[in-house]
Amino acid sequence: MTQEKAKSEEPELVMLWHKWSFSGVEAKDPALKRYIAVHPVLIPHSGGRHEHQRFAKSRVSVVERFANNLMRHGSVGGKKAKVMNIVRVAFEIISLKTGQNPIEVLVSAVEKSAPAEDTTRIMYGGTVYHRAVDISPQRRVDLALRLLTDGARNASLAGPKPIEECVADELIAASQGDSRSFAVSKKDEMERVALASR
Repeated sequence: MTQEKAKSEEPELVMLWHKWSFSGVEAKDPALKRYIAVHPVLIPHSGGRHEHQRFAKSRVSVVERFANNLMRHGSVGGKKAKVMNIVRVAFEIISLKTGQNPIEVLVSAVEKSAPAEDTTRIMYGGTVYHRAVDISPQRRVDLALRLLTDGARNASLAGPKPIEECVADELIAASQGDSRSFAVSKKDEMERVALASR
């Protein structure tokens, strides 16, 4: 009787798709920590409840935000159930290839592919100058998610590999900071142009 009572008092661990735990997963970059949400969810689907509140997207699970970005256009445009299956299979591939928690790999990939500097155009006397500017943390996360999904989508369109494998490969390469990742190479290019425009 006492063992059953003790078991019922323990908080149930909410795991993504009943497989991967959110415990111990957090952003290491202090600037991005507030904007990468890693709170436990069973199925990453909020139904757009954050849409009408300013900056509320930073409270949406990073897995759902990644899936939403993957749904932009092309073969999976607007099909949330199809995208969720793609992300779930990609996470299984990541888990098999690396032996790591795929949520941790995703968070690391977002951190390492988030550009810190960009350029803006300034017109002065009819002449256009490019000037380096810092990027806000919210936009850094948005750009990283977009670059990761663009890289996976481009790789699947260019070759015979299915999109699930392309998503897994892009996330693994980006989490290691590898320049073979589309997102990391774009980030490096943006920061190099910004450095030249200081």
